[in-house]
Amino acid sequence: MSRRIVCWIGDAPNHWALASRFAGEFGIEGVVVDKKRSINARRGWKQLLNRAIDKFRFGKIDKAWSRMQDYYKQRKDIPSSVPVLEVDNINDPAVKEFTEKIGAELVIVSGTSLIKEPLVSLPLKKGIMNLHTGLSPYVKGGPNCTNWCIANQQWHLIGNTIMWISAGIDSGNIISSEQTKIEEEDDLDTIHLKVMRHAHDLYLRAAACILEQQPPYPSVPQSELGKGALFLTKMWTAEKKKQLLKNLKGKRNSQLFIRTIPLPE
Repeated sequence: MSRRIVCWIGDAPNHWALASRFAGEFGIEGVVVDKKRSINARRGWKQLLNRAIDKFRFGKIDKAWSRMQDYYKQRKDIPSSVPVLEVDNINDPAVKEFTEKIGAELVIVSGTSLIKEPLVSLPLKKGIMNLHTGLSPYVKGGPNCTNWCIANQQWHLIGNTIMWISAGIDSGNIISSEQTKIEEEDDLDTIHLKVMRHAHDLYLRAAACILEQQPPYPSVPQSELGKGALFLTKMWTAEKKKQLLKNLKGKRNSQLFIRTIPLPE
């Protein structure tokens, strides 16, 4: 039986796979796909050239992400009866109308552009949950927090966070967070896949907790856990990429303690 769930997702295979898991586990009433056309349209020839050079110099990093996406390409299984709305940007007014018309109680977010008002404050019975494939508040931003952790020799910060949506970047109150154990993974391909599989698993468990409970729901301000770093795509330089590849072959500090937020028993 459906719980009046709507998914707001990006258009990558891992996003569709997550929506498929929610459809299979709980039933969903609709999917909004953020095509990000307005962002892609702003890319100039210099950016495209830099990306081509990057792929030549650091192809191993790109291939690891591509192989993870290949794994999820066969895992899209949304029932044909579920309506799908495609938008150029997640903040399109049609998203609010679509979600309200369905009567959503819970919205699941993954891989969209930064969500703004009035969507952030959309009144729902359960709320709007967001997935961050990193440990908030310690590591936030992009383009990929797992890569940042490896490049900065912070293996213990590799993990996932489920939070309530907010207007900031990965800044909402935390429902649950967990480290991803990657001690036995010896290459970037398997590390990325394990992090994403863990992310989806944690998301399903956190959603089940919210759906089965009555308010108040788990909601821990990130300030209670301490401070961290916000990484931006423009900071992901060639030097950082070289450091990532070097650190893949070195020792790991993944056993270090870090405070996370467990789900209620």
